[in-house]
Amino acid sequence: MTPELQLALDLAEQAGKLTLGYFGRKSLQVFSKRDATPVTEADRKSEELIRNGISAKFPGDGLFGEEFEDQPSDNGRRWIIDPIDGTRSFIHGVPLYGVMIGLEVDGRLRLGVINFPALGELYNAESGSGAFMNGTEVRVSTIAEPGAATVVFTEREYLLDPSSDHPVDRLRTDAGLVRGWGDCYGHMLVASGRAEVAVDKIMSPWDCAAIIPIVTEAGGCCFDYRGRMVIDGQGLVSANLSIGTALIEEISNAEAGR
Repeated sequence: MTPELQLALDLAEQAGKLTLGYFGRKSLQVFSKRDATPVTEADRKSEELIRNGISAKFPGDGLFGEEFEDQPSDNGRRWIIDPIDGTRSFIHGVPLYGVMIGLEVDGRLRLGVINFPALGELYNAESGSGAFMNGTEVRVSTIAEPGAATVVFTEREYLLDPSSDHPVDRLRTDAGLVRGWGDCYGHMLVASGRAEVAVDKIMSPWDCAAIIPIVTEAGGCCFDYRGRMVIDGQGLVSANLSIGTALIEEISNAEAGR
């Protein structure tokens, strides 16, 4: 295990314990950000803890998080932080929220760590080393037929948007089971073989950076609505290899035909 991965694991666990101190509190203060999304004191303190831990160990590294200003990198390394992914779940006492830390080196994602403190599940992956949950290796499923697949989603728009011929949107009716187990939890269901596809139509880089290494190291694939593996694209789709490859091919063919 590299020092970077060990640090990310340690900080995700520490931040997770911090968030549990606020989880389920009726007196939890909730504020609205400029984009009208909610933020709590727990979000801010969690990110501060993670930032301080990284800066103490790797002072030249960049920091890019949801709640505070960017810290530029001196060396091509950038840590991407989501202190509480699924803040709405957190506010409502739903345990499907995660603390997410990713490391990007020279523009390529090198590792991802996601801690679900209220569930006791800690996922991690590093390039070329596999994906793990609580120390046990995880793999995506081998289901190839959409009719046998479980598809999970976050935003209600996935179900409520007007009829679409996009290959990912067609899964709304083609999949065997469609459920709203969203945010990073849904993507880790894919990584651990408990779902075949996870869909987020609205994503920011800090929502994606930790997810992509874990899903890909588990044998799956991640891509946006244009079929690209990027952290700043149009949404994020995680899928097992069979269904994901077919979706990317369909998206590519549709893009080429425009």
